Amino acid sequence: MRRRTVLATALLAAVTAPGTARAAGPGPSVTKKGTTRLDSQAIYFVSYDGLVNNNSFQKNGLLTYKGYQYAAWYTSTRNAVVARRVLGGSTWSTVTLSHTLKSDDSHNVISMGVSRTDGRLHLTMDAHSDGFFYVKSVAGLLDNPASTAWTASVFGAVRTTLDGLALTSQFTYPQFISTPEGRLQLSYRVGISGNGRNALAEYDGSAWTALGEWTSSTGTYTSSHGSSSARNMYLHGIDYDAGGRLHAFFTWREQNAAVMCSSGGITNHDTGYVYSTDHGRTWRNDAGTLVGTTGRPDTVAVTDSGLVVDSLNPDHSLMNQESQATDSTGLPHAIISYVPGRFSQCTTNYVSDRTANGRAFHLRKNSSGTWRKTEIPVPLNSSQRTKLVLDRYDNAYAVFPYGRIAGASKSSGYTDWALLYDGSGLNAFGEVVIDETRVGADHVLSFMYQEKSSGTTPSALHVVDFALPA
Repeated sequence: MRRRTVLATALLAAVTAPGTARAAGPGPSVTKKGTTRLDSQAIYFVSYDGLVNNNSFQKNGLLTYKGYQYAAWYTSTRNAVVARRVLGGSTWSTVTLSHTLKSDDSHNVISMGVSRTDGRLHLTMDAHSDGFFYVKSVAGLLDNPASTAWTASVFGAVRTTLDGLALTSQFTYPQFISTPEGRLQLSYRVGISGNGRNALAEYDGSAWTALGEWTSSTGTYTSSHGSSSARNMYLHGIDYDAGGRLHAFFTWREQNAAVMCSSGGITNHDTGYVYSTDHGRTWRNDAGTLVGTTGRPDTVAVTDSGLVVDSLNPDHSLMNQESQATDSTGLPHAIISYVPGRFSQCTTNYVSDRTANGRAFHLRKNSSGTWRKTEIPVPLNSSQRTKLVLDRYDNAYAVFPYGRIAGASKSSGYTDWALLYDGSGLNAFGEVVIDETRVGADHVLSFMYQEKSSGTTPSALHVVDFALPA
């Protein structure tokens, strides 16, 4: 049965000038608009506790541009497909690409990006510490969707380079980022879990250029249990704000399990933050100190000072690759999750411990420059990730595993987190894929989810839409 949950907060007065007051914006609310089905038989297998069609770190598996919404996934026959619909419409048109999923690995997601300079849709597919697959559309496809045929012919050949630019033989976690000027950047990891570096490439409308690596895997990290000399930085996101600043929250994962209290935990530690004011060429810590230069030896390292904005040792099963956003004033926000110390000072099985006692936290920088963290009073009941969305009034929404949605108002200082939608009726497996671009287009929270199944039995893949305050 369709259910609708709406939370409305009272309008509060906000002083805008001496002697003048106006009502603040409305608080957070979600109203379910409807659900559409992308595929009745999408591929289903669980690996690394996730699904290949619904890993929240894929940016973007679902996106909106110029009145159309686009989605990408793998079918039960392992074919990569991309679909589109008129924004808010009920019918999706699907194109099958000339690529099939090579292995049952949930890291091998499909991510999409838009190069506004030439109106192309770009996709990377099927990579986990090995080679990748890339395809792009004809120029202008996204600028004139109503008059451009939606067929396989508008996509070029699938390649194992970026139009001839070879990046690395150990490629993972592609994330496309549109720059304020309309160029397209690709963030990715070079190397493997526990020993990798983040890198960037850039497309200017005619060709791709490798900008290089910007994080380091070397240096010594020491906990109360032991030391590690190799690691990788896991990004919670990489996003431009309206003013053109590039933001990145992250956590470190150590290679050596000796840093943990138990081998059943996970070596992630600390939440860090850096930003760039020159399109990712150089990186600064929160205090504005230069801590790394892309493509040069002085990359961002665990030994750099001023990186950590929330300290946590490796004994609490801190999750990597959670979520981030920037508000209308350019302030950074993130969702992180772990097992708080009141439950355990030593997690021994990160999946079961996070499922039993994991909590998500809203971490943010306020207008005075102070970092604040608020626990969201909704148990994870899952080892998986939560996504963050900010509406036009800077109210915050956390989309939990199974499609549950909590919200908090800006007017409260994000202290009034409450459950807005309990996910009933979705039968969602776990993590969901958010359309990060649609909220700004028509004030709708839209996400892709796959129904629970068992073994390798295919299941239905859907997109559900919720109206936010307009």
